[in-house]
Amino acid sequence: MAENTSFWRSARVLILGLLAVIIVPGLALIMFAVSSSMRVEPEATDALANSTDECVTCHRQTTPGIVAQYGHSSMAAAAVSCKDCHEVAGDYPGAVEHEGTFVLNQPTTAMCSTCHAAEVAQFNQSRHGLPAYVAVAGSQDLSPELLALYEAIPEGQFAPDKSRNAIASLEGPAITRFACESCHDIGKPAADNSVGQCSKCHMRHEFSLEQARKPETCNNCHIGPDHPQWEIYQESKHGIAYQTNGHTWNWDAEPGTLTVLDFPAPTCATCHISGFGASGTTHDVGARLTWYLFAPISERRPAWQDNQVQMQNVCRECHNENFIADFYADADLLVDAVNARVVESNEIIAPLKEAGLLTDAPFDQPIDFTHYELWHHWGRTAKFGAWMQGADYTQWHGAYEVLSDLAELREYAEELLGESASVPTPVSTPEATPGS
Repeated sequence: MAENTSFWRSARVLILGLLAVIIVPGLALIMFAVSSSMRVEPEATDALANSTDECVTCHRQTTPGIVAQYGHSSMAAAAVSCKDCHEVAGDYPGAVEHEGTFVLNQPTTAMCSTCHAAEVAQFNQSRHGLPAYVAVAGSQDLSPELLALYEAIPEGQFAPDKSRNAIASLEGPAITRFACESCHDIGKPAADNSVGQCSKCHMRHEFSLEQARKPETCNNCHIGPDHPQWEIYQESKHGIAYQTNGHTWNWDAEPGTLTVLDFPAPTCATCHISGFGASGTTHDVGARLTWYLFAPISERRPAWQDNQVQMQNVCRECHNENFIADFYADADLLVDAVNARVVESNEIIAPLKEAGLLTDAPFDQPIDFTHYELWHHWGRTAKFGAWMQGADYTQWHGAYEVLSDLAELREYAEELLGESASVPTPVSTPEATPGS
């Protein structure tokens, strides 16, 4: 009996061992197969992989990163060659000699308009066009044709006589080259008189839809105390939705077809550029805006009713009519309230100008900075914060700072007027007569 028990115990051990040898590797193979099927392989398509184009062949050795980027682009997939964008005639403005031909180091919007005529035309009517450039460089050096184009743009009508920005003049080119110009040159005219730099938003040479649609791209310029759209977006409900779930959104959806299934919450592009709902795609970033929020005292844009409809078409994809109407009415009231504070700041310094207590030179007295920051930093931030639903920027980085600067302006004004009153007026005495 004991021998039988020992036999069956040994048999069970042997059988379990054999099952382990068979089952464990089998399970491992199944898990490997499942994990392989779930793994997302990187995009391997390279439209230039077998290219014998002389530009590709040479630059694959000298600048391989550019060739790799372009090989994965939709333009390369559409058989757009390097020469299509870069090669020009020898007498073309800005042309440089290169390997027996002539090229533009950076293609201009005139090159882009060959295939993207509508987008370039929309861009030329936008704040990203000449108004962005003129805001720093001034309009005094524009050709008659470019000046006419500038004045035909809503922002150009609003302030067609812009001179060079005083801050940029004081800082000088060694600084502004890396500061203001870095962003505002998005609207800089090229040597061929075409306007703008598409690559500011569509980074070369991959020209990725995802990159252009993500708010980090706008963050390159729309950041900081005077236009903190990036920071406001981050703290808004829209930004929170992007930061927590954006990795699941359809970033490569075909332009003009976007729905809430692709983008459950908006990005900068969704609201201002993308075709979404009943609004078509546009490269005029002001086409859906109601106000000139960037101005010291904001006014409504010439076509604000049409613009409002275009923006609200986007809002309607997620929000009902009552919410949208109430939100717009409340945000309009905030703009009026901030405008009133800016008017008050102007009234505080008006007596100082009348009394000749402020110099004509810009930013040479502390009061100049306070008055400028009140509207340029905090007033604009409060307006942007309200429209983009960032409460902290509306309040503590906006309205609160406006009140603080108003208090400082009053103190400055009282001091300057007091000092002026305490200085005795010189009394003229008659000149002595000879021999008296």
